[in-house]
Amino acid sequence: MKKRWVQAVCLFAISCLISKATTHRLAPKNQEKTLKLGIGAEPRSLDPHKATSLAGAKIMLALFEGLASEHPKTLEPVPGVAKSWKVSKDGKTYEFHLRKEARWSNGDPVMADDFVYSYRRMLNPSLANQYAYMLYPMRNARLFHEGLKCADGFWLFDRRSGDPERIAHPLEWNKMGDIGKRLAKDAMKKDRVCPFCRKNMKPLNWQDWDAAKVGVDAVNNQTLRITLERPLPYFTRLLAHYSWYPVHFQTVERFGERVGRAIDGPRRDLQWTRPGNLVGNGPFTLEEWTHDRRIVVKRNPVYWEAQAVRLSQIQFHFIENLAEEIEAYEKGLLHVTQTLPPKRMDEFREKRPKEVVLHPYWGSYFYRLNVNKKPLDDVRIRRALALAIDRCFLVEKKLMAVPTPAYHLCPPNPHGFQSKAQFRHDLKMAKALVSEYLKEQNLEKMPPIELIYNISESHRIVAESIQAMWRGIGIETHLKVREWRDFLGIIEKEDYQVSRAGWIGDYLDPNTFMDMWVTDGGHNNTGWSNARYDQLIVLAGKTNEKIKRMEIFHSAEKILANEVPVIPIYFYGRPYLKHPTVQGWHANVLDRHPYKHVHLGGKANRQ
Repeated sequence: MKKRWVQAVCLFAISCLISKATTHRLAPKNQEKTLKLGIGAEPRSLDPHKATSLAGAKIMLALFEGLASEHPKTLEPVPGVAKSWKVSKDGKTYEFHLRKEARWSNGDPVMADDFVYSYRRMLNPSLANQYAYMLYPMRNARLFHEGLKCADGFWLFDRRSGDPERIAHPLEWNKMGDIGKRLAKDAMKKDRVCPFCRKNMKPLNWQDWDAAKVGVDAVNNQTLRITLERPLPYFTRLLAHYSWYPVHFQTVERFGERVGRAIDGPRRDLQWTRPGNLVGNGPFTLEEWTHDRRIVVKRNPVYWEAQAVRLSQIQFHFIENLAEEIEAYEKGLLHVTQTLPPKRMDEFREKRPKEVVLHPYWGSYFYRLNVNKKPLDDVRIRRALALAIDRCFLVEKKLMAVPTPAYHLCPPNPHGFQSKAQFRHDLKMAKALVSEYLKEQNLEKMPPIELIYNISESHRIVAESIQAMWRGIGIETHLKVREWRDFLGIIEKEDYQVSRAGWIGDYLDPNTFMDMWVTDGGHNNTGWSNARYDQLIVLAGKTNEKIKRMEIFHSAEKILANEVPVIPIYFYGRPYLKHPTVQGWHANVLDRHPYKHVHLGGKANRQ
């Protein structure tokens, strides 16, 4: 009884918030032209250079625009702020021609210097941006972000081997023998002192940008030149990701947030991204951000293609409880839900079949294993945990066949890459590995492990199911649930044993899943490192020949499966409810919907 009362109170609060002073139903004939979306957890940031969440990405898609955008159906790159671009014969230099009519929401023109500043800020080591690696295809971008400087120049070291890739004192270095180089390398790693000028080695800073010669230049106000380290076949696909969005540098500087600051406490974001402060260049502007409730954006009248934008507002509602979100939808308070619980799929397919959307999603659901925490520092236990999971049972019986079982990390690719099965269900082998470990460690039984996940009914279902499977091989699992913000902090600090995880591809290329796991990668968070794996990912980035490139990724996936820092569980299906009046919203594998193409039409009443 108490639980129902609490849910009723919560839903009433949501109803009041979504409807404000209007009716509790979608407006007749959608006269208000306000799209109402459920997006799950509240994002921590709307700064394109600090954000990491899917919810944040969906909102920033309304507020900002990059050099290129995506076709709403095919996701192929289409002109954005850049009306056109040219590529050099060697495939390394791109020249973008910006629209003269492109404007910031305060009326300032969008210029090439805005992109130069933005990429400089994105790569600035002091910003501590997890997505900085997205810009590494640019010449010397990694040098500026990861390099060290001494009195006479810059150093850049291989993440795994520690060998220098960029040498501040090349003449002196080349005169040294192998033993001398090894000793010098070890000393630099330990003491951060240059062996030649004897000066401390420090990270590069804002003032080192010009000396680093990063490959981005403003040729003039409307022309931006980007030079890559090497040809990259999917480069223009990257440009639609929010890490490549420009920011209004005058606003960022006015609030003193060039390097940002820690995001914590009840106000989750920086000053410059709050309503009344944020200056964007997208089809909408930020109107409201009510903590724990919603974000509202309104149509931007100075957007270069404002005449094509048919919505007047979009409301993004933070509703983490799936039951509350579905009830809000049924009461006419939302046009589109974040998801549809598996147990209610058949119900809605029967009573509202035209409102159920289910399509493949370019994403993997997996568990991270912290290889620095016992007993997970032993690969046998990691393999045993992977072998114990019956993915078919989990998907078919617990998740109602919405996702598909994952026996490799990278999901099926609509552009041709097909992974090979690397994982399987084998209880006998799992028990044998545990028994071998216990005998070697002189233990009678396995110590319990802890599995952490963020609040979600589907996460709970998966965790409880896998908890039972692991109990079957003699490993007890304590489940720990946390709110999204706390959960992210724990993962970033690597203060866990096993954690729930998911990854939706940033662009349609397998690299978006594979380069996460390089040594010290921004989203690795497992403590795992493998030199050969790192080499293969670098090699794939240098290879343009499609078949050879796919073979390299297959080899990398094999290493990942053999060492098991992650356990793939299933590939996402994208189930949600969408009201029939929502037009221009096309199902696609990245679940991206450029809002300038979306509008409301037809009858508001459901049949």
